[in-house]
Amino acid sequence: MSARRRISLALVAAALLAGFFLTSPAAASEPLRMSNMRVEGGEANWHAENVFRLEWDQVPGPPVQPKALHYRLFDEAGNLIAGPLEKTEIAEWADVEVPPVPGVYIVEAWLEGADGQPGTLAWARLRFDDTPPPAPVPQAPTGWLGTRQPALLKIGHPQPPLPPAGIRGYAISLDGGSGGSPCASRSRCTLAETDLSGGIGDDTIDLGSLPEGITYARVVAVSGSGVPSPVASTLVRVDTTLPQVSLQGLPPSGWSSEPVRVTAVAVDPLSGMASAGASGPFTAVAVDGALPQIAGGDRASASVTGNGLHRIRYFARDAAGNVADGELGGPSPASATVGIDEVPPQVAFAPRQDRDEPERIEATVSDALSGPSSDCGSIELRPLGRVGRFRALPTHVTGDRLVAFWDSDTYPQGRYEFLARGCDHAGNSASGEHRSSGPKMILANPLKAPVKLAAGFGEGRTPRASARAVSFGRSVTFGGRLTSAAGAQLGGLEVAVTESFPAGSHPRQRTTLLRTGPDGTFSLRLAPGTSREVTAAFAGTRTLTRATAPSLHLDVRAGVRFRASAATARVGGRPILFSGRVARAGTAPSQAGLPVELQFRYPGADWSEFRTVEADARGRFHLRYRFSDDDSRGVRFQFRAYVGKKEGWPYEPAFSPPVVVTGR
Repeated sequence: MSARRRISLALVAAALLAGFFLTSPAAASEPLRMSNMRVEGGEANWHAENVFRLEWDQVPGPPVQPKALHYRLFDEAGNLIAGPLEKTEIAEWADVEVPPVPGVYIVEAWLEGADGQPGTLAWARLRFDDTPPPAPVPQAPTGWLGTRQPALLKIGHPQPPLPPAGIRGYAISLDGGSGGSPCASRSRCTLAETDLSGGIGDDTIDLGSLPEGITYARVVAVSGSGVPSPVASTLVRVDTTLPQVSLQGLPPSGWSSEPVRVTAVAVDPLSGMASAGASGPFTAVAVDGALPQIAGGDRASASVTGNGLHRIRYFARDAAGNVADGELGGPSPASATVGIDEVPPQVAFAPRQDRDEPERIEATVSDALSGPSSDCGSIELRPLGRVGRFRALPTHVTGDRLVAFWDSDTYPQGRYEFLARGCDHAGNSASGEHRSSGPKMILANPLKAPVKLAAGFGEGRTPRASARAVSFGRSVTFGGRLTSAAGAQLGGLEVAVTESFPAGSHPRQRTTLLRTGPDGTFSLRLAPGTSREVTAAFAGTRTLTRATAPSLHLDVRAGVRFRASAATARVGGRPILFSGRVARAGTAPSQAGLPVELQFRYPGADWSEFRTVEADARGRFHLRYRFSDDDSRGVRFQFRAYVGKKEGWPYEPAFSPPVVVTGR
C-alpha cells in the first residue's frame, strides 16, 4: 500500500472516530470546530525549529472557552508517532513539538469543550529540517581588478547529500578581513539575508563597487529552512585610487602657542610606498607656497614658524605612479592650515556691578590672533588679604565672556578679591584681577540688601514666636512679617512655610508658598493633624538676601473621649461600664498597644489612678467596674481617662473631660 493511501486511511479513520463522538447522544451542545487551522510561517515552508505554532479560528467563538486542545502526530507515511496529547493553557493558538528528526509530519488536532465533548478534527503538515548544507565553493576573479572590471563572484554548488529542505540559495557578506558569517545568526539565515534566493543554480552575483585593497567575500549555502552551511571565503583585490596621505603634527584646534613641525605620511596598501630611488615612491610637503620638501619613501617633514596663519600642501606618489601633485592636469595636492599664536590673551572684569543683579560676576577674554576659547575659563574668589588658593565659582564660558553667579548669602560678611582665568585657541592662558576700568576687582559682602523674617503662631504684625499647644482636631494660625534690616516693609514677596511631620506620617513634609501683603505680613491657617515643626523661609532675590525664621514646634494634644454607662452605681450591684476612644490610636507603633490610664477622685481628694487599660487599633477601650465598698454610698465620684506620651506617636498627653458617677 502506498504512503499516500496509508495517510488517507488514517485520516478517514480519525474523522470517523471524531464523527462518532460528535454524534453521540451524550453531546449536550454544539461541538467546537477549529476553522482555518494554519501553521505560523506557512504549512508549505520548511522550519528549522521542531516547535510549530498552530493557529485557528474557533467556531463557535468567545465567550465559549475550550477546555483543552488534543492532538496526535503522524509521520509522512501516516504512522502514529505520538498522542493523543493534551494542552490546557491555550488561546486561539498552541505550540506543537515534533521529534528532532528532519522530515514531514502530520498533526491531527481537535478542541475539547467545557462539557468534555470533543470537537471536529483539523489537520496540518509540519515540515522540519535543521540539517546544515555542505559548504559552497566561491570563486573570485583572479588578480587585481581595475576601475572598468566588474567584480563577479561565481559560487560552486555544495556537494550532495543535500538537506531534505533543499537549497534556498546563498548569503554573501563582504569585509576587510575581520571574518564572520553573512547572517546575523550563525544558525539561521533569514530570507532577507539570502542574497541569491533562486535555488542552488542561482550562483552568480556582481559585487558592485568595492573599496581599494583586499576584500573578503564570505559565502554560505542556505537550506530551504534557513539553516546556513559552514562559511567559505575568497579574496577580491582592487587597486584604483591614489596613495592615502595624512598630515601629522597639526594642533587639535588648528592653533599652536609655539612653532610646530608637520609630517606628511603616505600609505598605499597595494603597490606600496617603499623607497626605490628617484623614480620610486616619494612624499612631499610645502609651507606657504615655497618649494616642497621631498623625501623618498612614505614621509616628509617641514617646520612652521611665525605668528599668523600658514597654508600647507602635501602629496605622495606610490610605486604604481599614482600621484596628486597638480601637474599636467592631475589631482591637486591636499592642503591644511595651521596658526601660530605665541601671545597670551588679556582678561579683565566688567567695569562695574549690575545694580539689578549684583551677584553676577562677569569678565572678558580678548585675543587678537587665535581668539578666546570656550574650552577653559574660570572666575575665583577668596577673602581679601587671605593667603592661599582662590575658590572657583561655577563659571559659564561663552565666546569671550566668563559669567559666574556668586551665592553671596552662603559666605560670611567681609571683603573678597576676585581672579578671572581665560585662554585662547592656541592654548595660551592668562589671568586678570582688575576691572577693565582699572581698579582691582574687590566686592564687600553682603552684596544684597539684608532682610529680617519673624514668624510665629497667631495673627497680626507680631505673632508669638514660640511653641504652641492645641487640642486634637483644631487648626491654628501661623504667620509672620518680612522687612528690610532697616525695618522697611517688603510686600509682594514669596515666603515658604514648611510643616515637617514625624516619621511615618504622610505626607512627611508639606510646603505652602505665600506672598507677603503690602505691610510685609503673611499668615497661614495650619490644618488639623499631628504635632509638627513649622518653619518660614524667604529664598531671597537678586537684590535681597535670603532669611529663615527659627523653627517652631506645634504640639497637638491627643483626642480622648470617655463615658460611663450610668450616672449612679449600686454598691455590690451590677458593674458600671466605662468606655471611650482615642483618636488616631492606630498611628501609634504597632509593637505595643496604646495604654490608657483611668483616674478618679472624690470631693476633697486629688486624682488617683485605679486601672490602666489598652486601646485597640481603632482606639477603643473599656472597663467593667463594680462598686463594692459601703463607704462609696452617697459619694459623688469623678472619673476621667488619661493618655500619656508614647514613643513614636505624634500626639501630646491629654485628659478626657470628667464624667460623674454617684454611689448608692
